[in-house]
Amino acid sequence: MRLRTQRRSSARSSAPFRSPWTHVAQAAAALAAGMGVGRFVYTPILPLMHTQAGLSSAAGANLATANYIGYLVGALMGIAMPALVRSPAVLRGSLIVLTGTLVAMPATDSTTVWIVLRLLAGLTSALIFVVAVSSVLSHLRDHPAHLPGWAFGGVGAGIALSGLLVLFLRSVADWRSAWWASAGLAAVFAAVSWNLRPEGTPASDASSTTGPARRPGPRPHRWFTALFAAYTLEGIGYIVAGTFLVAAIEQSSPGWAGSGAWVLVGLAAVPSSALWARLGRRWSRPDLLCAALVIQAIGIALPALIGGVTAALISALLFGATFLGVSTIALAAGTHLQFPRSVALLTGGYSVGQILGPLVVTPLLHHGYHQALILAALVVLAAAGAAAVLRIGFPHHMAVVRSTVPGRRSAPAETTPTRTDRP
Repeated sequence: MRLRTQRRSSARSSAPFRSPWTHVAQAAAALAAGMGVGRFVYTPILPLMHTQAGLSSAAGANLATANYIGYLVGALMGIAMPALVRSPAVLRGSLIVLTGTLVAMPATDSTTVWIVLRLLAGLTSALIFVVAVSSVLSHLRDHPAHLPGWAFGGVGAGIALSGLLVLFLRSVADWRSAWWASAGLAAVFAAVSWNLRPEGTPASDASSTTGPARRPGPRPHRWFTALFAAYTLEGIGYIVAGTFLVAAIEQSSPGWAGSGAWVLVGLAAVPSSALWARLGRRWSRPDLLCAALVIQAIGIALPALIGGVTAALISALLFGATFLGVSTIALAAGTHLQFPRSVALLTGGYSVGQILGPLVVTPLLHHGYHQALILAALVVLAAAGAAAVLRIGFPHHMAVVRSTVPGRRSAPAETTPTRTDRP
């Protein structure tokens, strides 16, 4: 009787949820709260804090760096303690703490307290990210690739909605109201994602060895080195635009243009990961990564080289359409290379790049933000150069071995490359 009960319980735990779109919506809401609002709402609020709260450019860069340090710490916690990734309590606690940091920002004028709050916001946003992404990759692994892409689009939705809030409030209220309204928006997203189903307990080692033996193939070290360099450089370049784009646009355009451009960044980011995943059916990942980085570099440089509202909106569209896509392509390429702990290593390099970005451009901020954007665009072009090196001899035909998952049929090893993997 007990054995029969255990079997029924096991069957329920391995049974699919009602609709994959429900899971996509919950994961997207978590990413919207943790990343779109909790992390990136600082970008449109930064100009308001400059003019109304007396925040200097250097202090603004320090707040950004504190947030990225916290994000790195949170990501490393998720890597070192895998149980965190599978805990609903960690997700819910992080959502609560993150929302609390947004509420507390306008409660003080102390730069030191702001740094601590942004550090905590970065740490909790990273934990939310790893829980949500691990959940998506675990529970949607047998579904089309565009479904996880729409979940990642939650980051763009959070950026767009929080940007709209700030755009409206800048004409009727002050910077404090912008933070409080953002906290309310984060709370709404947190409520939607509250029952997100985390990643399940991984299969035992024995089950993971039941599949076909891995075929000998080319050593991926040289390609992974180029990929790691490209993704780390992208972390440096993209985060400069992700932090200072609105402030840079407002230097040469009407005040609404900066916040409006940030809303467009979010709207363009919503479908970007799903669209890049679909493009992966026709073109190889190195080609797509190189193209996305070149497009992004153009978008970052436009406000500094041309100026004006039109250039600002085109810049926002190009940046929003690529920054999530680059991450999607790079992490997929690392997984394809079968390099040990590729996702963890790439995420670590990307996080270090995000910390370095604001620090590298801080000496340039005394002359405004345009020089910082030009430098960021050059760094992203260097990343595109590394991606171009990745194209040379990339092992498109490496076999992929999938481990079995309890309660599901194990997928056979991929011996025939898909269209994505053709040279």
